[in-house]
Amino acid sequence: MTKRFAGVTVLRNVDFSVRAGEVHALMGENGAGKSTLMKILGGVHRPSAGQVRFLGKPFQATDPGHVLHAGIALIHQEISLVPHLTVAENLLLGAEPIRRGFLLDRQAMATRARSLLSSLDDRIDPSARVERLSIAEQQVVEIARALRHENRILVMDEPTAALTERESARLFSLIHRLRSQGTGIVYITHRMAEIEQLADRVTVLRDGEVAGTLERTEIDRKRIVSLMVGRALIDQPDRIATRPRGARVLCARGVSDTRGRVRGVDLEVHAGEIVGLAGLMGAGRSEFARVIAGVDLRGEGTVEIEGRLCRFSSPSDAIRAGVAYLPEDRKTQGLFLHLGAGDNISFTLAGPTSRRGILRPRVLREHALQAVEEFSIRLTDLDQPTRLLSGGNQQKLLFARWLALNPRLLILDEPTRGVDIGAKQEIYRKIVEVAERGVAILLISSELPELLLLCDRIAVLHEGSLAGTLDRARSPLTQEAIMSLATGNSTFVS
Repeated sequence: MTKRFAGVTVLRNVDFSVRAGEVHALMGENGAGKSTLMKILGGVHRPSAGQVRFLGKPFQATDPGHVLHAGIALIHQEISLVPHLTVAENLLLGAEPIRRGFLLDRQAMATRARSLLSSLDDRIDPSARVERLSIAEQQVVEIARALRHENRILVMDEPTAALTERESARLFSLIHRLRSQGTGIVYITHRMAEIEQLADRVTVLRDGEVAGTLERTEIDRKRIVSLMVGRALIDQPDRIATRPRGARVLCARGVSDTRGRVRGVDLEVHAGEIVGLAGLMGAGRSEFARVIAGVDLRGEGTVEIEGRLCRFSSPSDAIRAGVAYLPEDRKTQGLFLHLGAGDNISFTLAGPTSRRGILRPRVLREHALQAVEEFSIRLTDLDQPTRLLSGGNQQKLLFARWLALNPRLLILDEPTRGVDIGAKQEIYRKIVEVAERGVAILLISSELPELLLLCDRIAVLHEGSLAGTLDRARSPLTQEAIMSLATGNSTFVS
């Protein structure tokens, strides 16, 4: 496969194969060409050169519908559901059961939807509108939708990026079952533990070319990383768990939202402290963050920022109080994808740096260039549309934007979701650096190793309520302790 866009080669002579009944992992840094290769297979792009063979015969994908009908299903990293439709309507879109020749059979749709969801998460209501689901719940629906077909090949692009350990475990069981039934699975991920658990083979792309393919017996973390980035994995950042905490920045007491997803949560975050927020899908982590950041209205309770009682009716109120919020879904909630990278970076500074309401383009441009260098954001120029950047560079761009405000409280919701190993390490280092500067950080993550690495304390939510808080200064943080609290066991409360 070779693919060029406007004269730029993004794939160069790539050979890739999938066998029946195997999981073939596809890895590489953001921008390595993984998604482009899969979009060619899925009929979204046509190759500039090369050929696809499916079941031994030449296969020319004309459009995504043709590919799906042939037995190839793609689960994209970015959610592609219709937000105003229900879960059942999304799952069966284009294949709705009909009665009396023209009426939708709602009962049959609900039954079929429950069947599709049962192997992943039977707590999701088929009648719920997708726009009211969390990102993790939407990801489950996205996966379930692909399973309604009898697929010969199933492509999964970062399927666990928004899932908790529990939902990921159920997905892995499903993958093992599909593999045993002869389905060929292309599994795109940045998570080494998943590769070790699932993959029969691993192919690594680097700069649009195949850096190497490893068989099951050859899979090794250091070897994969070396193929991906051409260098050894950089060291993890160090955290000093016994470091004294600074002044209290956030004090939340009895906080509830207006939709009943958060109930009476108490939480404090001090200057220079990284507090993790853990919990299973639907536990209320993102909903709590949205209330603190002024995105959603608070129903009950009080919020203090540096000792001042606050009542936020919008994100602007929270920003003025010193709260910055990096949301869970960067593309729909954080970035202006049609604007250039420079405009996205300097967006929050347009007002503070203006003179009498007149923008100062030179000042904004200088700030954007400085941020690009500081965060190692890879782009052609500041005018490059943000939608064309890789996921890791988009995330670093968003990070740079909010840090420009010098916030007192920084809320990070899944800050490394869907980014590659190199970008993840850079983000980790930046989080630690920001904490060392005295900023209070509230970190939400579905990756327990991430929380264990970075956090001084971890607050765990269960069904919207605070199940307990784990403090590194009192006892070692463990995945077992987090999961015990997340499932409603208070044994590990500190």
